[in-house]
Amino acid sequence: MLKLNRKIGLLAFAAGALLAITSARAEDTSATAAYKDIQATLGSVPDMFKTLPDVAVAGAWAEIKGVQLNPKTALDGKTKELMGLAVASQIPCQYCIYFHTLAAKANGASDEEIKEAVAMAAIVRHWSTMLNGSQVDLATFKKQTDDLFAAVKAKSQ
Repeated sequence: MLKLNRKIGLLAFAAGALLAITSARAEDTSATAAYKDIQATLGSVPDMFKTLPDVAVAGAWAEIKGVQLNPKTALDGKTKELMGLAVASQIPCQYCIYFHTLAAKANGASDEEIKEAVAMAAIVRHWSTMLNGSQVDLATFKKQTDDLFAAVKAKSQ
């Protein structure tokens, strides 16, 4: 009985190893396909993708291609890149700031729109610091905000 259990254990181990090898090959193929699509779409494969493990390349590319580079989303390319720049300014990420500034310009953003996106990021960060640091009551803040927007709406009618 002990020999049978060992054989079953050995077979289970071998099957698991074979499945792991098959999965690894599938992931490599997925990375290879993603690299080919990146090359076809962008004209080259930036090193940022090469920093990822093979298992993550296809998912990362699908995310960028499906949202950021997709012209058929709710937000246009200029808006997405200005948002990217605003967030990058707050992280802060030099790489992202450089990329999203050029991408925003490529999508039609003016220098003034780029400045405004960064200014909005600064304003939001400032007030987030003030509200959180002062521990302003959230329920009160929401009530005052709702009242403010109701008054603005009533005034515009």
